[in-house]
Amino acid sequence: MNLDHRELNRDLAIFATDPLAGSGLPLWLPDGAVIFAELERLAADLARADGCVPVKTPVLGKRALFERSGHWAKFADDMFPPMAIGSGPAGESGDELVLRPANCPHHALVYKARQHSYRELPIRLHELAPMFRAERSGVLSGLSRVRQINLDDTHVFCRPDQVAEEAAKALRSALKAQEILGLRVDYVRLSLRDASPSYLGSVDQWDGAEVALRKAASDAGVEVVEALGEAAFYGPKLDLQVIDPAGHEETIATVQVDFNQPERFDLSYDAADGSQQRVEMVHRGTVGSMERVTAALLDRYQGRLPLWLAPAQIAVLPVSASQDSAARRLVDALVAEGLRPRLDAGGSLGGRIRESRRRREPLIAVIGAVEVDAGQVQVRDVGAGVERRVDVDDLVAVMKAAYMSRAVEISW
Repeated sequence: MNLDHRELNRDLAIFATDPLAGSGLPLWLPDGAVIFAELERLAADLARADGCVPVKTPVLGKRALFERSGHWAKFADDMFPPMAIGSGPAGESGDELVLRPANCPHHALVYKARQHSYRELPIRLHELAPMFRAERSGVLSGLSRVRQINLDDTHVFCRPDQVAEEAAKALRSALKAQEILGLRVDYVRLSLRDASPSYLGSVDQWDGAEVALRKAASDAGVEVVEALGEAAFYGPKLDLQVIDPAGHEETIATVQVDFNQPERFDLSYDAADGSQQRVEMVHRGTVGSMERVTAALLDRYQGRLPLWLAPAQIAVLPVSASQDSAARRLVDALVAEGLRPRLDAGGSLGGRIRESRRRREPLIAVIGAVEVDAGQVQVRDVGAGVERRVDVDDLVAVMKAAYMSRAVEISW
């Protein structure tokens, strides 16, 4: 029977919750912080490979910022209440600050900080950034439904003739991320508007954006399933959909066209003829949110994560105190290569092996007198069901290769 990530967390200690912190605000424990950091590194590597540049923006903004972006009108009920800060002369009210429900308004301000030429475009701004949703208590669930979302978020500012190419690039990177993570994408959804009056923008803008996304999917070699009424309020999108073992469907990553933010923030570029032209905006989430992806990974691997993601990648177990020095030398060699061993030298060997299995560590290394004399280690690859004796140097090399390549399975 498969366990969900909340049940697995009892053994793995990835996150914790506490009434004093508040519901839907998980605390990432040390092992969870390792997973978070590895996912953040993957997101940064994929963004860098696509020519994205990093930015850092605040989690707060004036209420006026989100009124300008349109989020206040559409999402006020899902946002945390404004915080009044200070006061002006003669009793005038001060600023109202809001926890942001999305990162795009701040990225629009980064783009707007200076004027851009058509020759500079596209400009791709990347940030792994927190945003906040005032979710109702009844819908909160572990890491899959939270009030603070740490999102791998990129916003591309480009010319209209670049939209389809940028969307295709984003889609390919999102699919690559899921392949690296070993997460199956059940299908790609083209999320379109329905007859509701709640969507922003003109019919021509929507039609043009939908054409661009269809071309992007075609260029990426992906077939899509169209879904009316699933679009964002500011534009259509391509969603990577995952269905968990319980049959629940989640969007794991997304590519969205947005013609609302450029208009509302008057974002432009200097065209070749010297005129000012409206820039286009593409939202791209490649890895996705740290919370939702971690939950999906724990469910997918039933807690035994691939070596590159595992908080402790190998349990090093000396059989007796006589092998402690050899075990520590192995641990030091692994740490020197940037790997994450866990030395466990206390108690019975059987008990320590059971503890490693409970913690779902990828590898178990046992060092006895025979191994010390031969300069070797007895290694169990638990997930693959493989056990072998290998030279210490070979073990370090194999683990480093699996880590650097982000391999789902270890090549022995």
